[in-house]
Amino acid sequence: MTEKHSRRRAVSSAESSRASSDARLATLPLAPDSLAFALDAAAQAVGAVRAGSALPAALQTVIAATHVAVSRGATQDIAYRTLRRLAVADALLAKLVRKAPPPHVSNVMACAFALLVDDEAEAAYTPFTVVDQAVNAIAARREFAFAKGLVNAVLRSFLREREALLAEVQSDPVARFNYPAWWIDAVKRGHPYEWENILGAGNRQGPLTLRVNARRMSVAQYLDVLKAENMQAEAAGIHAVRLKTPMAVDKIPGFADGVVSVQDAGAQLAAQLLNARDGMRVLDACAAPGGKTGHVLELANVELIAVESDAGRARRIGENLQRLNVHAEIRVGDAGEPSGWSDGDPFDRILADVPCSASGIVRRHPDIRWLRRPTDVAALVEEQRRILSALWPLVATGGELLYVTCSIFPEEGELQAQWFGEVHEDAVRLDAPGQLLPTASRTGAAGGQVSPDPVTNSLTDNSGEAQRTRSALTRDAEAFADHDGFFYARFQKR
Repeated sequence: MTEKHSRRRAVSSAESSRASSDARLATLPLAPDSLAFALDAAAQAVGAVRAGSALPAALQTVIAATHVAVSRGATQDIAYRTLRRLAVADALLAKLVRKAPPPHVSNVMACAFALLVDDEAEAAYTPFTVVDQAVNAIAARREFAFAKGLVNAVLRSFLREREALLAEVQSDPVARFNYPAWWIDAVKRGHPYEWENILGAGNRQGPLTLRVNARRMSVAQYLDVLKAENMQAEAAGIHAVRLKTPMAVDKIPGFADGVVSVQDAGAQLAAQLLNARDGMRVLDACAAPGGKTGHVLELANVELIAVESDAGRARRIGENLQRLNVHAEIRVGDAGEPSGWSDGDPFDRILADVPCSASGIVRRHPDIRWLRRPTDVAALVEEQRRILSALWPLVATGGELLYVTCSIFPEEGELQAQWFGEVHEDAVRLDAPGQLLPTASRTGAAGGQVSPDPVTNSLTDNSGEAQRTRSALTRDAEAFADHDGFFYARFQKR
């Protein structure tokens, strides 16, 4: 799923100022294409996340301040790796350093540990290179140069005792799984048989999955385009293609012309499940940045209104739709307060992709686990209920609402769907995949690809068409292996 507004934590002006100040330090007597330069920049971004900033924003600030494009890729890679391994890096530092060094020094060492914990055969850099360049990164800063001996000693000590130290720190579940303790407990409670696989899947980088614009070509035709460019890829769903090697969007054939968009395979189910047909009136609530909006418009000629509370993010919807050469009416407003944007006319379909914990997309956004707090989930549940309660009256009789979250927490998924069905007597729950757990491979690293929809067996329509619909939905969901975690529930108004 593309980034939703709910996954960003607010950063105070003091924190923003501190992050900007740190970023201005990035002019160093180091080669811009060196690992030392990238380690320093990545450490600044990690420090900003610790202060409450989302990683994409932190990286944007740091990279913009360096004015060095050549270091962008390495800086991003190291920062993302570090946040996927932050707990084990912090545990190693605590074991090897008696007194905590200054934050920037600690963050450089955390980035170095993140590169050193991998087996050497799979590592991005040799251990010698990592240690040498981490020392250079610290030595290049006058205010921290005193710590270069400490950095050298600590990292070399780790390499000498690597196996024993890793075994020791991983006896702590936080360091072993690289999530806060409350998050581990929540996943274990919600998925008692699959929790370890779920956590493990969230620590692996997700693939680059594309959505092929059905108005332009089929998946098979686009695979031929890639083959002609000597790019390896495979079909990953009805409209999905998975690239073997990730690359910048400006290098993806057809991206600039709207032939394809970047969208997780699991997220692509939303437009299919919405099942909008030509001539329908459709609402995409909480629509930014517009990935699902565009997909709906690629599949049907509908009158679509996209609502987004943030004006800046609403502009991104327009930019994305312009690239696809499709149109929607974009309104800025709170989805939970329709009086501010609705004309009162009912909708045949409503897509409610509501704010959530984003716990299902941590493999793409590893900072989420460190930014969320235990109290956030309960607050988000209330916000989801507020929005759903406001949207349901806008559904036309016989129309449908699709409830979507990129969460793996039952409070935001099945429990929320059950609450909705109990509160709204005129809501009939239809077939949908329910909880899609994050997977890391076609074979299903997270156990079962799709948990059964608990209402499937209670549907009263046992016609052949209904059975075919159910089997098709299940088949489509299972075909989307290697996807993020989502929850889908459909309701029809009688």
